[in-house]
Amino acid sequence: MKMISNNASKSLLKSLWKDESAQGATEYILLLVVVVTLAFIFKDKIKAAVISRLDNIGGEMGGFNVEKN
Repeated sequence: MKMISNNASKSLLKSLWKDESAQGATEYILLLVVVVTLAFIFKDKIKAAVISRLDNIGGEMGGFNVEKN
């Protein structure tokens, strides 16, 4: 088995520490976790608001009449 010198291992650790290639994906995952958590916490209020809006739209569409020539 080949041994890595102390300087080479320090250089490798520094390069891994400075590597930001997956930083964007990590930020998106954290943002998704926050959004899902908030949606789970406020699910009853969100559901009530959506149902209310859909009922309003349904009521307005029920009053819509098409005139035939």
